[in-house]
This record gives sequence, C-alpha cells and structure tokens, in this order.
Amino acid sequence: MSDEKGMVQVHPQGEGKTEGIQPAETALSLDTFAGKVQFKWVPEAEVSSLGQMPFFIEFLKESGLFESWVEDCPLQYTSPNAPPKRDVLGTILLSVLAGHWRYAHISALRGDGVNPELLGMRKVASEDSVRRALSSLEEKASGVWLKKHLKASYEPLLEEAWAMDVDTTVKPLYGHQEDAKVGYNPQKPGRPSHAYHSYFIANLRLVMDVDVQAGNQTAASFAQPELWSLLDGLPGSSRPRFVRGDCNWGNERAMVGAEQREIAYVFKLKQSAKVQQLIAKLFRNDQWEDAGQQWQGLSTKLQLSGWTQERRVVVLRRPLRQGIVEEKKSKKKAAKQLSLDLPEALYRGVLYEYAVLVTSLPDEVRTIAQHYRDRGDSENNFDELKNQWGWAGFTTQDRKRCQVMARITALIYNWWNIFMRLGIPDQHAEAITSRPLALHGIAWRTRHGNQTKIEVTSTHSKAGVIAEALTKVSGFLKRIKATAEQLTQAVRWRLILSAAFQYFLGGKVLGSTGRLTEATG
Repeated sequence: MSDEKGMVQVHPQGEGKTEGIQPAETALSLDTFAGKVQFKWVPEAEVSSLGQMPFFIEFLKESGLFESWVEDCPLQYTSPNAPPKRDVLGTILLSVLAGHWRYAHISALRGDGVNPELLGMRKVASEDSVRRALSSLEEKASGVWLKKHLKASYEPLLEEAWAMDVDTTVKPLYGHQEDAKVGYNPQKPGRPSHAYHSYFIANLRLVMDVDVQAGNQTAASFAQPELWSLLDGLPGSSRPRFVRGDCNWGNERAMVGAEQREIAYVFKLKQSAKVQQLIAKLFRNDQWEDAGQQWQGLSTKLQLSGWTQERRVVVLRRPLRQGIVEEKKSKKKAAKQLSLDLPEALYRGVLYEYAVLVTSLPDEVRTIAQHYRDRGDSENNFDELKNQWGWAGFTTQDRKRCQVMARITALIYNWWNIFMRLGIPDQHAEAITSRPLALHGIAWRTRHGNQTKIEVTSTHSKAGVIAEALTKVSGFLKRIKATAEQLTQAVRWRLILSAAFQYFLGGKVLGSTGRLTEATG
C-alpha cells in the first residue's frame, strides 16, 4: 500500500473506524447441528451469572451487616478520582463470593450488570483499585475495624455454652513476599509460607479471628498473644467452656495461660520420652474404659519436667485395622516398639495406636475423648476456607494486605454460613455445593418505569429445592422487618442468629427464654 507521494507503507495506519457499526437489530438465522436457530444481539441487556445473589443482598440489607461494615471502614482517599469505598468493598464481596482467589479474577465481575447496583455501588472497581485501597489502609485501624465486625457476626452466640478450637494452617507462597519463611510445611517441605493462626467457634464453623504471621512462626507461642487478647476482651459469661488444640498447644505456657483465666482446656501431648514411658506402663493395666469409636481410655496424673504442677492426662488407645497391621514389616519389629519410638505398640498380640490428652476438665474419659475427636471439624474449616474461599490466594508482596484479606474473607464466610443456615438450618453446606446452588443462575433485569424486574434461570438439578429455601429466607426477613420494625439492629441480628442456629439452640431466642416462633410470628 502506498500514500499519495508514492511512499510505501509497510503497516496500515490503524484500525478502521467503527463508529455507527451496531449489532444487527433483527435476528439472524444460523444453521447448527440442531437445525436453524434465531440469534440476536441485545447490547442494552443487563445480566449476571450470579443470578440468585439478590437474596443474599436482601439478607445483608435487612441485617444491616454490609452498611455498617462500609461505614466503619477506615479507608480514606486524597484523590478525587479514587473509587468510593463502597465500590471497593462491594467488589471484594462479589469477588470472594464468586470463588476468586486472585486479584486478577476481579476483572470477570465487570460483566455483571445486576448485582453491583443492588449493593448500592456505582460500578465494579478494578483490580488495581482494590490493591491500592488495601495498601492505603493503616494496619492497626484495619485490624480494629475487621475484628469489630467479625465479633459482631457471632457475639450473641457466646451467651450459650460453647467451645473454642485453636489451630494453625500453612499458606505456601511462590514469590518474594514479606515474611515468606520456610517453616513447618508437611505438604510442601522447603516452600516459603505464611502461618494462619485461627480461632473458631467449635461445630458452628464460625471464624472468630485469624492472625497472619511469618511461615516459621507456626508454634502456639506465636498464636497465644492474639488468643488471650481475644478471650480477655470477652465478659466472663461469654468465655468458652473449654479451649482445645493439637499437640502444638500441649505446653506449659498455653496451659498456664488458660488456668490463669480459669478457662478449661483439652490439648494433645507430644510423644516425649516421659509420655512414652507412661503409655508403656499403662498398656499392661486391665482397667481400660470404653472411650467410644473403638477407643479405650485411662485417666491418670502426670508432671513433665517443664511443668510447674501435676496435671490430669487421659491416655487413649485403639487397635489398628488388620490392613494397617499387615503393612508393618513384622510383629517382631512392632514388639520392639514397646520402647515407643513409633506411635504403635504391641500388647497381647494386638497392635495399638495411642494418643495422650492433657485436660483440666473433670468429665469422664469417654466425654474427654469425644471432645478431642470433635476437634477434627476445625480441619474441615481450613479445607473449606483455603480451597473454596480464597484463603490460599489474594497474595501480595506485603503481609499487611494478606492479613486484611484473610479477615475480610473470614467475615464474608461467616455471613454466608449464617445466610445458608437460615435456608438449611439442620446442616452446614460447604461453599463447593452451596454457592452453585444458591448463587449461580443467569439473571436478566428489565425496567418498567420505577419498577425493576429480575428473571433468573437456574440449571442446577436442585433448583426447585433451593428456590423453596431462598423463598423461605426472604419470607423470614420480611417478617422480621414487619414484626420487629421498632427493634434495634442488634436485636434483629439476635433473631436472625436464633433462626439460623435453631437446631443448636433448641428453638429459643438468644438472650431470652422466649421461643423463636413467638418472636417472629
């Protein structure tokens, strides 16, 4: 191609003009393997792939959760071109609920023409805007803000008897992040990581707080300052009946901290030499009690060299399954394990595994054993939060933003769990099933004057079931609004929590002797 002066142009001057080119207004006829189909572009249509989100938005509005969270956010800008904090926080909310785990995934929300406006947002913020916003948050102020709203999500439940699970998980890192240290990492040894020290309301699967530290700070001693600060901030009547943790917590400092606060505990002990000697001695005892699920137990006293006093311990044993026994090289080698170099021991021809718990509870052996077995539920919390809620993602160079996103994710996780409990109160629905069930669907929004109409198509096999559950939740929220119009937001939230956890509360209203059916009509 050449110009008017005869000069040859290797490259074209640019893309051709597209002004005035619009999608065809009439339907096109396309030939497919299913026959002729009519196809038409509708550029003005407002659609969303999270078509059932309006039900959750109604929950956030009627409970006052989202509004107060946005108002309290300490995010402040000096630039007039910066997005409002409502847009930033709403974008994070939509991203976490969509199952994202990277900031780059936020771009996928730009096609949502329905939900941002329903949240009161002007538009979806860009991934860079979200990163910059979190970076500008002052660490102490953001911690106070998020801890306040995490506490608000569960605080009324603490008036009932409850237990606390304390545990730590590892988040592997792949770059040069702040505090990315090599520490205890059984899945990927040698990989730098962060340590997430977490505190849960046992069995309800609600996060009380999470503390992000360097990867080489996985020991319980690094988690205890945040734990005791959390518990010291609770009135005596709201403190847990007991705290439980794995062998990482079976140490003098943790036990003394609980004893000073008159909080009971159930911790697992590491298999030190003196603990092994105790097990070898008790294995020849014929007074073992039934501890449930094929376990046997004995209660005794023990004082290790690092302890300041003698404490109660419960020794548990269970015969190994035949298949596991056959994997051992020989019973002769297993017999040598009475020196207890490994966590099995042979007694009277049966190979046992064992565990030792230290506790300040006076309960019988079977109850103590069950308490510790129930602690396994906290592992399910970690699996869900890391694999389904993005705790293993949203990584930045600085640790501060990882901490902020960990707490925001935990808060949204709590909100979603409570919302789903309103619809399905008899069980916990993990995000891998509940989000596709209660969020996904194609929504079209149309406007007629001042009225907005949303139509949703869901292809889920249980679409009818979830439609009934979500309709039930919406009806409950409307009754709360109508019958409790003069009540404060705090009292409304009590009613919502009472309905969400009615199976645990036996149908009563938190903080009263009244029944839920009487309070909500």
